[in-house]
Amino acid sequence: MNTEQKQQITESLRLFCSQKGSQNKAANSLKGVSAGTISQILNGKTDLIADEMWRNIEAQLKPTSSKEWQTVETRDFKTLNRLFSDAQQHSNVFAVVGDAGSGKSKTIEIYSQNNENVFKLSCSEFWNKKYFLQELLQSMGRDYSGLTVAEMMHESVMQILKREDPVIVLDEADKLTDQVLYFFITLYNKLEDNCGIVLCATDHLEKRIKRGLKINKKGYKEIYSRIGRKFIELNGVGFTDVTQICLANGIEDKAEIKKVWDDCECDLRRVKRKIHALKQKQYATTQED
Repeated sequence: MNTEQKQQITESLRLFCSQKGSQNKAANSLKGVSAGTISQILNGKTDLIADEMWRNIEAQLKPTSSKEWQTVETRDFKTLNRLFSDAQQHSNVFAVVGDAGSGKSKTIEIYSQNNENVFKLSCSEFWNKKYFLQELLQSMGRDYSGLTVAEMMHESVMQILKREDPVIVLDEADKLTDQVLYFFITLYNKLEDNCGIVLCATDHLEKRIKRGLKINKKGYKEIYSRIGRKFIELNGVGFTDVTQICLANGIEDKAEIKKVWDDCECDLRRVKRKIHALKQKQYATTQED
């Protein structure tokens, strides 16, 4: 870990603390990082900070770290930003569905980096009610130690009500079990007109909810009503998006851009892999010359 890397991480950490409101809140939002460690880094007292700690912080702050890869505002990027802003400013609730690899998670990261009071949760299948609330409180920089599920729910609601224009973004919401997904109803009921909520997922969530509606499954009518009885579908990755990404990341030859498009299957992860492969090939050719 060289001096330049540490300086980049320090600046990212300084920005993160500003977004969270204090060093203590930032520490509560970072796993394995104390407020004392943050204070030492920001004050330049880094002689005793191990490389493992620097890497831990860098990994957790990677949305705000300087990277070689250049992100482009695709059409879905712009759509999501508009919806997040609408939800945040007007306490609206949306359910957005798009294919895997359409850039939903990256867009959420960038939006939360650039805006205050955005509480993003990257959902997983193994979450139960307690884990869900722990993640929600951690996203707010709050300590949940020793709290029961009921106390964590109360604390979450109270903290959100104190914030200006808050929004909760549930990324990969289709991974939540029914029991955890019901928390969406509870949060909506307690925060209606005071907090925006956006569910982001693949179309599996839409199919799941609509199947549940047909069989009158518990809670599904309430969920569908609270998202306005509508799933907003993203456009997906288009040729113009891929072209802009290629140009921003050093691929300018039209034939190579066409190769990226033909190979990507409208998946931004494949776009990135293909561009990386082409740049590696370019580098190897340069070395031979």
